[in-house]
Amino acid sequence: MATTDVNEETRTDSGQDPTQHYVEGRKPTLSLGKGIRMYVGVVLIVVWGLAPFYWMMITAFRQVDFTYDTALYPTHVTWDNFQTVFSTRQGNHFGRALANSVIISTAATVVGLLFGVSAAYALARLRFKGKGLVLGFVLGASMFPGVALISPLFQLFRDIGWFGTYQALIIPDISFVLPLTIYTLTAFFREMPWELEEAAKIDGATPGEAFRKVILPLAAPGIFTTAILAFIAAWNEFLIASQLSNDKTQPVTVAIASFTGSQPHQEPYTAVMAAGTVVTVPLIILVLAFQRKIVAGLTAGGVKG
Repeated sequence: MATTDVNEETRTDSGQDPTQHYVEGRKPTLSLGKGIRMYVGVVLIVVWGLAPFYWMMITAFRQVDFTYDTALYPTHVTWDNFQTVFSTRQGNHFGRALANSVIISTAATVVGLLFGVSAAYALARLRFKGKGLVLGFVLGASMFPGVALISPLFQLFRDIGWFGTYQALIIPDISFVLPLTIYTLTAFFREMPWELEEAAKIDGATPGEAFRKVILPLAAPGIFTTAILAFIAAWNEFLIASQLSNDKTQPVTVAIASFTGSQPHQEPYTAVMAAGTVVTVPLIILVLAFQRKIVAGLTAGGVKG
């Protein structure tokens, strides 16, 4: 017992947590009490985060007469709400809106990456005056409120005949996606080892070849992660799209907001929940399918190789 007390004092004096047990060459393990508290905390966070999505899903499968049922499990299950979502009898064009969202989000992501990768590389690798100011401007642009852009964009696109076109929706999305892309990739490029690029140049590669053949392959996890984040950001955009789109080009976020039910003057809560489930599930599958690459991309810049 005395020996145990001495060991506890020694560990405390050395600054280590006495409840953690370290073994050389292995990761530290938590005590039983801390492990239980950690798992309880993780479960609470997961339940808190997934509760709205779970409630949306069970409401999507409920019959219309049981919309306000408060049961925590699916009751009176039906597929009619999903049929209503894709039905065009009430004037809904959810399938076309879904395709519009794919087109707009993909175009904004591709263009954002094309310019974002080059800009981030220049900010991370090149030395020039005002680099910090440029990066601060990029960060500020990412926080610019979208509502302030609606009136000037509406006036501009109406004057040049772009109202209701795809480019009127893609260009504003690029303005949101590009700062996110630049800021994320700049931090990633900064932590990449310069030595590999210099070695390629010593071997005879031009700066462009070193960038294409050495830097880009190494930056692939970060670029892939940024692409997913940019796609989700463009996919969820609603404010500007609600003002600049028409029936033919509206994305899915706008389509859900203007959704109508199977009956006149009906509040289509169950159909809206079904539409929300259809829109959300692909994003969740995308994140779950590539979660390792996303985590690798987000953490790759944290440790210098």
